[in-house]
Amino acid sequence: MLDLCLLGTGGMMPLTYRRLTSLMTRFNGKGLIIDCGEGTQVGVRAQGWSFHDIDIICFTHYHADHISGLPGLLLSMGNADRREPVTVIGPKGLERTVNALRVIAPELPFELKFIELSEPVQELKLLGYRITAFKVNHSIACYGYSINIDRAGRFDPEKAKLNNVPMRVWSKLQKNPTAELDGVTYTCDMILGPERKGIKVTYCTDTRPVKIISEMAAGSDLFICEGMYGEADKDDKAVEHKHMTFYEAARIAAAADPMPAQMWLTHYSPSLVNPAEFVGRIKKIFPNVIAAKDLRSVTLKFEEDEKE
Repeated sequence: MLDLCLLGTGGMMPLTYRRLTSLMTRFNGKGLIIDCGEGTQVGVRAQGWSFHDIDIICFTHYHADHISGLPGLLLSMGNADRREPVTVIGPKGLERTVNALRVIAPELPFELKFIELSEPVQELKLLGYRITAFKVNHSIACYGYSINIDRAGRFDPEKAKLNNVPMRVWSKLQKNPTAELDGVTYTCDMILGPERKGIKVTYCTDTRPVKIISEMAAGSDLFICEGMYGEADKDDKAVEHKHMTFYEAARIAAAADPMPAQMWLTHYSPSLVNPAEFVGRIKKIFPNVIAAKDLRSVTLKFEEDEKE
């Protein structure tokens, strides 16, 4: 299962009732954060999750409302006795930008490993997460992310016997792609059935509508999307600043095939005091949508676990 929490849902500037943009997930004790706006570490504390277990930090882009909370977060991780390396992912200029911010957090008890995105669509596999970064359309280089938790097929002892796989490697092959015994290499497909449905979450903010977002959101258990403006008269402003309205986010979700199971709106303009009052207007486009608030959380379970 995948635990997920929106630590902050604001855009541009923090408010007394709304922290800046950040998402945190947990899977098998491994934490992942997407964006780190001001107040992110407060959100982690408010949710009661551990700084020590943050293993991956992804950035959509390098505007201040998405990265200004990083020095404080790193220091909190160090104070939580984090010692293992942390992987940082983001667009071109990642290492230079992070190191500039680290002028005020120079000494950390753990190493930062950088993965700079260079392709329009780029897939990474880290710590049980399959992360697909995809380039969107903002005023500077910006990426959305799909987070997949893949699930292997069930162990099939009859298939293992049919393929003459020794019992001594059955357990290892259920956890690893290959296993070797007495000079013979065995593969996991020799003992496992068809791959089962995993978990998929797609996160996208700070962009104009582009086709790739619908393509990546397709089949998501949860689609978290920017809703900068809910008011009906903000179309021109959204175009000017390369953001999205509630209506545009709903159309993106509706265009995905298959459509995501649900959508949470986030990254609101400071002028949008009560985003929930505008959601009813877009439910005809995409019904299963909510205006998320800070600390909205959910545990997404594998399909078969939900039925139990």
